[in-house]
Amino acid sequence: MIGLWQCQGVPRSDAPPGPVRQGSLREWNLAVVLGRIAAADRPPSRAELAARTGLTRATVSAVVEDLLAGGLVREAEPTPRTGAGRPSRGLVLAADGPAGLGLEVNVDYLAACVVDLAGRVRHHSVLRADLRPVSPAEAVARLADLAAHARAEAAREGLTLAGAALAVPGLVDDAGLVRLAPNLGWRDVPVPALLAGHPPLTAHVDGVPPLVVDNEANLAALGELHAGPAVPASFLHVSGEVGIGAGIVLDGSLFRGARGWSGEIGHVPVRPDGRPCRCGARGCLETYAGQEAILAAAGLAGADLPADTATTRLAELAGAGDPAALHALADAGTALGVAVAGVVNLLDLDTVVLGGGYAPLAPWLRPPVLAEVSRRVLTAAWSPVTVRPAALGGAAAAVGGAGSVVRRILARPAGWLTRQP
Repeated sequence: MIGLWQCQGVPRSDAPPGPVRQGSLREWNLAVVLGRIAAADRPPSRAELAARTGLTRATVSAVVEDLLAGGLVREAEPTPRTGAGRPSRGLVLAADGPAGLGLEVNVDYLAACVVDLAGRVRHHSVLRADLRPVSPAEAVARLADLAAHARAEAAREGLTLAGAALAVPGLVDDAGLVRLAPNLGWRDVPVPALLAGHPPLTAHVDGVPPLVVDNEANLAALGELHAGPAVPASFLHVSGEVGIGAGIVLDGSLFRGARGWSGEIGHVPVRPDGRPCRCGARGCLETYAGQEAILAAAGLAGADLPADTATTRLAELAGAGDPAALHALADAGTALGVAVAGVVNLLDLDTVVLGGGYAPLAPWLRPPVLAEVSRRVLTAAWSPVTVRPAALGGAAAAVGGAGSVVRRILARPAGWLTRQP
């Protein structure tokens, strides 16, 4: 997966503007060289790095030694040569260096994920539980246990967790306070305070807190953005679970809005006088296209199915031609298409990604979504919109959270190096 982190957060070799202090110049050089190693399609040598960055060979050698000593890169096996001279050794991101921890609290599960510096998922675990009747403190305590297990698994593979990002299905402010998570029944929950003292969430890296709390749809969109080189720079990522959230990516960056609360597509009204929603409004999208609404329409209400089992069961029924399941998915796709069309008209996006529980149901949701988009988007006749399943599926939020920790290190490796003994 070399080159996975080419997009956001990895500096290019352009010279920094304005006067540069010696310390900041070193930080810049570290980031430039590490970014080139991360973006390379094969392990570059020191000489190649000097040529690509415009830095002197002596500077590159000194920077590489720092990166090697800090456990951020490793030397690859030398490439065989047929001519004279010693073969050069390329450089790769360390497989046993720092890693990111991604955590997720959702309505009916908890998840933990460890991603290494090269973007590889090294551990992923899910604990299924209905968290609606559970207090926030109890849910967070269970999450801390899951995080401790992930930390132990990372340590067994020689990885050091550099921080964590927690995905929550709700509105989160800059301090990590969950202002509102309607499907969990959470309001003004201080998640960082509840997790205080739980390793590995105690050490700051380069001034960044050990735990960053964010909306799950935002982190899922970031996970998708960095899932591979073929991902477009702008897209709408819609996560379908009990609630429905959206991450908006514009020109390679996550759009958060004025207060960081963008993407609440689940509470866009598709029928203004429709069903009551947990948020207090009526006719919200998630009352027609949320997981519980689809299950009820398919005759599976009260079946007590976990999130992944529910989508698998729906897919099985739809694949077998079950009329109730097909009708439920068609209606959900139509409602989703109405909301998506509004976003596409507003932001001029050309790609819609169906994530979370929608990913395995994409074969049945995609046609009605496309039908509504074609009918309602002004430019659809000459500028078609692509609707596709997410590459990461239901793991996107946890993977995206862990990846965001790793990309901070790639963008500012000096912060990691200063904490090393």
